[in-house]
Amino acid sequence: MAPTPMGLGALLAAVADRHPARIALVDQASKPAWCGRPAIAWTYAAAREIVARLAEGLQQLRLPPRSPIGLCMAGMAEAHLAFLAIEQAGHIPCPLPVTWDEDRLLQAVEAAQMLAVLTQGALGSERPAEKMCRVAMRYFPLRFVAAFGPHVPDGVLGLDQVVLDHRGDAASLGTGPAAGLVTFAFPGGSPGPTPARPAGPPPEPEGIPLAVRREAEALTAAAAGCLVPLRVEPGERILSLLPPSDLKGLATGLAAALLAGATLECHPVFDAGTLSAALDQPVPTHLIVPAWMEAGFSRTTVPGRLRTLAYVHRAPCRLSSRLPGRSGVVDILAFDEVALLCGRRDAQDVGLVLAAPERAALATERGGLIQLRRDPDGRLSFRGPACAARMLRRGITEDENPDGWMASRYRASLFAGVATAVTEIL
Repeated sequence: MAPTPMGLGALLAAVADRHPARIALVDQASKPAWCGRPAIAWTYAAAREIVARLAEGLQQLRLPPRSPIGLCMAGMAEAHLAFLAIEQAGHIPCPLPVTWDEDRLLQAVEAAQMLAVLTQGALGSERPAEKMCRVAMRYFPLRFVAAFGPHVPDGVLGLDQVVLDHRGDAASLGTGPAAGLVTFAFPGGSPGPTPARPAGPPPEPEGIPLAVRREAEALTAAAAGCLVPLRVEPGERILSLLPPSDLKGLATGLAAALLAGATLECHPVFDAGTLSAALDQPVPTHLIVPAWMEAGFSRTTVPGRLRTLAYVHRAPCRLSSRLPGRSGVVDILAFDEVALLCGRRDAQDVGLVLAAPERAALATERGGLIQLRRDPDGRLSFRGPACAARMLRRGITEDENPDGWMASRYRASLFAGVATAVTEIL
């Protein structure tokens, strides 16, 4: 008999059983200013209780088992609890970037054939719940929109009331099979080289979102691969500036924290003062930030206050601009929604691994989670539990890698035995 797929809820329950008072989720201190909700620190026991209540409320919607349910929220505690509740209810979480416009959200909802979406009423001056209502008007199969307040529109299910109205069965959390998840990639293929641009966040990829399906174990394996160089210990803190809406955000955030038995604190709205105050707290911290922030952080005292500072790159990208760092600096390179290649800036540096893929295979600490090869045309391909993903077209998964290798659309540019960039094959 095949083992039951174990999701993130099982990890939450395991820590809650042994360390119920340990902090699981911490909100950004400035949260009330940008969404009108209180900033809360949730213990593992309290998080399990809320997840059970939300899951029972979702089950009352009477959706078919394994229904795709969108999750369009900023990286606050409620978003993580809702992700776990969707999983516990037997459905498929489909994270959606809350910053996407209505047209792109509609494309993603259609691609995954979502039947419901969980969101929030306010994010600064934006009204995500109202935006999702407009999406639902354009896609008839989207039957339910639910939101955390304030500013929950008429006709939208209030999730705060769901928590109050249902008790749930916290003891059963994580005991059932997990249905996996869906995230979204983009086709790419823009003509010509990537133009030089000023320092700052890279532009959003162009094209129609492509739904990518992965099982729960594949997300856990990707998180385990990130934890190898991050070296997060139980009870320590992961502080992330990444949104929890794709593989790199989930594997370095919620999944990594639950797998390590650590605390997750997300800062979806960047505020230097709030971040500095959070880093001053006396708790061992691993900071996860977008790679474009490296130049800024290198001019501060932040790196010296951390156990680990992880820079997350999104292919295509340049690696030659990385600065020589202290031993605790980690690079995490995301190849769309296919794979995450992680390494400290030592013998397992991502630039060295991309130049000599056998380094990834020989690294015993990777535990066979990910294998890398460079095909004759230079294309990078991946295989292993951490990169087991399939394209989802009209609700049906397509096996495009029958030999187990998942081809990417990227190649590494090499100089003197080191990868200096990852470029797109057009």
